[in-house]
Amino acid sequence: MAKKRGRVLDGVLLLDKPVGLSSNHALQRAKHAMDAQKAGHTGTLDPFATGLLVCCMGRATKISGAMLSADKGYRATIAFGRETDSGDLTGIVVSEASADFSGMTEATLRPVLERFMGTQLQIPPMVSALKRDGKPLYEYARQGIVLEREPREITIRQLELLSMTPMSAEVQVLCTKGTYIRTLAQDIGRALGCFAHLSALRRTQVGPFSLEGAIELETLQTMESPESVLIAMEDLPAELVPAKKSTASPGVVSPGSIHVSPADDLSAQTH
Repeated sequence: MAKKRGRVLDGVLLLDKPVGLSSNHALQRAKHAMDAQKAGHTGTLDPFATGLLVCCMGRATKISGAMLSADKGYRATIAFGRETDSGDLTGIVVSEASADFSGMTEATLRPVLERFMGTQLQIPPMVSALKRDGKPLYEYARQGIVLEREPREITIRQLELLSMTPMSAEVQVLCTKGTYIRTLAQDIGRALGCFAHLSALRRTQVGPFSLEGAIELETLQTMESPESVLIAMEDLPAELVPAKKSTASPGVVSPGSIHVSPADDLSAQTH
């Protein structure tokens, strides 16, 4: 059996994913920059989205399960007046506001945002990786097939209006796993009666990790010692590390020195 290429690095990389790349492509570029043997990420961002991508190297892939279940934070821009088949700017326009629609006011928007706070049922979009009979829903959508989808329980913990113009609004969202921000934007537009879609998305938080501690991919690729930005296993919040003992303080997530150990048999997970 051929020996795996790359160094055995253990730790977590907080990556600021750029626009235009899939999460897996961003992960692979970060892995190559570090010459790491194993790597996986803990939650996909669409190519048009940017922001926090938690990448796990080596033994740190053990926290993947906990991170997939963690709350996520986003800064989202909602464009009023048009709904698309995907719920975002990459889709085809399927519904438009009336010709006399001149925009939205804060007085109208705020009460509607409040209605979307808390626990609720959300229907996943057709343009998604959820599977039916072994095939992703987006493949059915490409064929023009619309299937019934079971609503899923989600919780919106925060939905704060940051800024707005008559034709768009920027909001801060904190939500539970499985929440589609594209669908949230679409549902808000329908509740307003003007239709809407997601025009920009930036992930700002995954569990205890914040975008403030992330590094841009381009910067990582030009560093002489990119492994220096990894959060070492012993510096991870204790509640994330399964089994055995941990000396880390629950709130410590600052990048520090890496921990290099012999190869183990844990395979990387990419979601």
